[in-house]
Amino acid sequence: VRSKLRELKKELEAGVKAPANYTVESAVNDWLTQGLKGRDTATVETYRNLADRHIVPDLGSAKLRELDADELDEWLDRKAQLLATQSLRMLHSILRRTIAHAERRGKVLRNVAAVVDVPDGRPGRPSKSLSLEQATSVLRAMQGSWIHAYVVLSLLVGVRTEEARALTWKHVHCTPSEGTKPYVDVWRSVRRHGETKTRKSRRSLAMPRQAASVVQVHRVRQIEERRAAGKDWSEDELVFPSDTGGQRTALNVRRNFRALLREAGFEKPDKWTTRELRTSFVSLLSDHGIPIEVIARVVGHSGSQTTERVYRK
Repeated sequence: VRSKLRELKKELEAGVKAPANYTVESAVNDWLTQGLKGRDTATVETYRNLADRHIVPDLGSAKLRELDADELDEWLDRKAQLLATQSLRMLHSILRRTIAHAERRGKVLRNVAAVVDVPDGRPGRPSKSLSLEQATSVLRAMQGSWIHAYVVLSLLVGVRTEEARALTWKHVHCTPSEGTKPYVDVWRSVRRHGETKTRKSRRSLAMPRQAASVVQVHRVRQIEERRAAGKDWSEDELVFPSDTGGQRTALNVRRNFRALLREAGFEKPDKWTTRELRTSFVSLLSDHGIPIEVIARVVGHSGSQTTERVYRK
């Protein structure tokens, strides 16, 4: 009783006014609602999904004022058996920032998440590259669909999936002036304010003849589909819009990409992601003798080390 009274006295002196039933779930929801104003919608959604899948089911009913470091250590150790290190760090970050948000609002005395260390989790799934034969089969699958045009542009030009999803028709030049090769301006991404990942990521890239042809056919088909649906066409619209005309989610693209892999004869399409079109682009160019420094410039890297060590397979 004396111990509890001392804790209550400390809370009163610190101005803490936390209700006794204020739970971790309530704190997480408050942080997601109030503590991320101005953040990109996709970022907030990522945090919410992680919290809903891992934090709320395990710790949500715990009273925030009673949460202790030993409990968090044990929870992180259990999660380390299931999740990769990066995922563990994100969970810890969400919890630490959640409690910090509650602390600033006088709902908890101290941030116990700030005193625990994140253990190493399971090794992350290494990315891989399509072989030349696999890439050939992928380029032939589901011809006439938007996902086919998406894959052709990603695999033959090397754009990031976040850049392809934000690409607009005014930045695609399939039939430029005489003497100029077809090219695409990779000037936008799905990131906040449409910014590219880095300064060097903002670049213009020549399109191979095959890519330009496929994208041009895709544009004509898209115009015809919109006219048939009674929708107006705008030169500023997205190259790969969703069914409602908005920006496609990464999940939607990944689902359609795996359907294409299934048609191409892949036994385990769920083991592939769209970002591996980019590692395949790098790997196949390198395998054909293109200098790694040239490839690094094309993919928008500031140096060749990341291109060589991370992307080339």
